[in-house]
Amino acid sequence: MARIDAFLKLGLAQGCSDIHLAVGVPPMLRMNGELMPIKFRELTDTELETYLYEILTTKQQERLISGHDLDFSYVGDESDRFRVNVFRKATGMGAVFRYIPGDVPKLDDLKVPPVLKDFCDYHQGMVLVTGSTGTGKSTTLAAMINHLNETRNLNIISLEDPIEFVHPSKKSQIIQREVGTHVVSFADGVRSAMREDPDVILVGELRDAETISMAMTAAETGHLVLGTLHTTGAVKTLDRIIDALPGELREQTKGFLAMSLKAVVTQVLVKTPDGRGRRAILEILVNSRAISKLITTDQTHQIASQLQTGKDIGMQVMDQALLDAINTKEIDPDDAIRFANDKKRFQRFVTNSDMFPSIEFGDGSKV
Repeated sequence: MARIDAFLKLGLAQGCSDIHLAVGVPPMLRMNGELMPIKFRELTDTELETYLYEILTTKQQERLISGHDLDFSYVGDESDRFRVNVFRKATGMGAVFRYIPGDVPKLDDLKVPPVLKDFCDYHQGMVLVTGSTGTGKSTTLAAMINHLNETRNLNIISLEDPIEFVHPSKKSQIIQREVGTHVVSFADGVRSAMREDPDVILVGELRDAETISMAMTAAETGHLVLGTLHTTGAVKTLDRIIDALPGELREQTKGFLAMSLKAVVTQVLVKTPDGRGRRAILEILVNSRAISKLITTDQTHQIASQLQTGKDIGMQVMDQALLDAINTKEIDPDDAIRFANDKKRFQRFVTNSDMFPSIEFGDGSKV
C-alpha cells in the first residue's frame, strides 16, 4: 500500500471531496466547500516527494522534473478512484486528489431539472455544461452519459483528462479515451472520433480554439457533442466561444451557435441547510428562434431576458433557480447569496447580516 493512501482513507472517512497535500502546511480536506486542515505536522518537500513518487510512473516523474504539471487518475488501496493534479510551487511540491465515486450518478439522483434528459434526446448539435472549477460539471456530464447509456443504442466516445467516472457499456457502447495516454490532445481526439462512427462525443474541456473548432465541426456533421467550459453564465459562454476563434471566422461562429448550439447549462454548488452537503443549482439556456436571432445580430446582452420568459421550454435564470431552492428549503440562503446576481432579492432570506455591507445615504442613515 502506498503511504499516501492513509491520507486518502482519512479524507474519505470524513466525507470530503478533495484532499490537498502541499509543502509547508498539514494535509487539508475540502469539506462541503470549506478547506480544513487535519491534525498532522507540516509536510516537508522531501517527505511529500517520497509519498508522491510511490504512485508516479517513471514517465510521469520525468515529466514533473521537466517542469510540467501532471493530471492522471489514481486507484487507491481499496479501489477508490481519484482525479489527481501534481504540481510544483515556490516552496516545493503539491497535489490535489479529487474523489470520484464508484457509482456513476443518475440525473434523478442529482435532482436536476427534467429538461436535461431532453438534451440527451438530441441526435446532433452541441450541449455545454459550464461553471467554475469544482462545481460538479463532470458529475452532471457523467449522469447525462449514463442516461444515454441506459436508454439508447449508441456509440459514445468520451475524451477526458483524465478519465474520471468509469462507464460500463449497457445499451450503448462507451469508449473512454484519456488525453495524454490514448490521444495527444482533445482536438486530436475529436478528429479521430469522427472517423470511428460516433453518435455522441464527449469533450472533457473545450480549452483552446482548435478543440472548439473541431467540436463545432462534429456537431454540424450529425453528431451530438457534449462539452464543458469554465464560464459562469450562458452569455459569457457564447462570448467566450466567439472570441476564442479568429476574427475572420466570427460570422461563421455566430452562425454555428445560432443553428447547432442546443443548450448551455451553467451550475454552482450551494450548501444544504444542514451544512452537510451541497446541491447543484442550474441556469439553463435552451436555444430558441429568438435566441438564435439575438446571437446573429450581436445582441447577446438581451439573452438574459429570454431566459426569464422561456420557462415553458425549460429555461431558467440562476437567481430564480436559487430562490426556488431556498423556498423549498433545499439550500442555505447564506451560501446561496454568494452566487446571486441581484443580491437585494435575497436579503430577506439571509440570517447572517455580515453578508450585506452597510450602505450609507446622503442624510447619514444606513441600511
